[in-house]
Amino acid sequence: MLGPSLLLNPRQIMGGKIMYKYPGESLIDRLEENLISILLGVMTLVTFANVVARKAFNSNILWGLELTVFLFGWLVLLGASYAVKKGSHLGVDAIINMLPEPARRVLAIVSALICVGFAFLLLKGSWDYWANFANLPGTEGRWFPLGFEEKFLEKGWYEVNDIPHPFFLGWMEGLFNEGEPYEKMPRLIPYAVLPFSMALLLFRFSQSVYFVWIGKRDRIVASHEVEDEIQEVKELRGEEGK
Repeated sequence: MLGPSLLLNPRQIMGGKIMYKYPGESLIDRLEENLISILLGVMTLVTFANVVARKAFNSNILWGLELTVFLFGWLVLLGASYAVKKGSHLGVDAIINMLPEPARRVLAIVSALICVGFAFLLLKGSWDYWANFANLPGTEGRWFPLGFEEKFLEKGWYEVNDIPHPFFLGWMEGLFNEGEPYEKMPRLIPYAVLPFSMALLLFRFSQSVYFVWIGKRDRIVASHEVEDEIQEVKELRGEEGK
């Protein structure tokens, strides 16, 4: 019988042996998993309530669709960085599996560094897009940040289309809207996931480089042959137990 660690992390099993081992599930892991589950649950409930209201009461939750779209964006962006952390992104590894371990390690480091560079560009772009909605300056420079803008248009007054502004966030009106009341939720709230998730993605890819460098991982994607390899390990363990 497979141990709990192998069942929890099947990506560790390659060719009947453990190639690398992820750190055990931590409090941060559980928080991320619970947050992603909550986002998915709220999306489902809002969509279901909207369908019931439409079919049974000939009514509609006006802000339901927009909220679902924003929650889906949060789900995808946060889930992407979590999948990087767990090595769950699918990839084609047919060629990598034919290479010796040192070559696999070099290619994994190169690919992870490319991902780090890409995540850095995403972080810069997402900050520049979100910053003005929070009355903050974006960065100067086309590719690499060369400093913060001295002159920029404050967009803290921008609102979403349908979602009402929560009453308990009334303090934001004085901070971002010169004391004027918000009728709808300010865009800086749902858009805040952009720089946050990209910063998290950059951190996760940087972690991947470190784990490959020290030998805990030999790739940053999940193998498409994992299920077959798990079955092979089960058979091997069964033979050992006889």
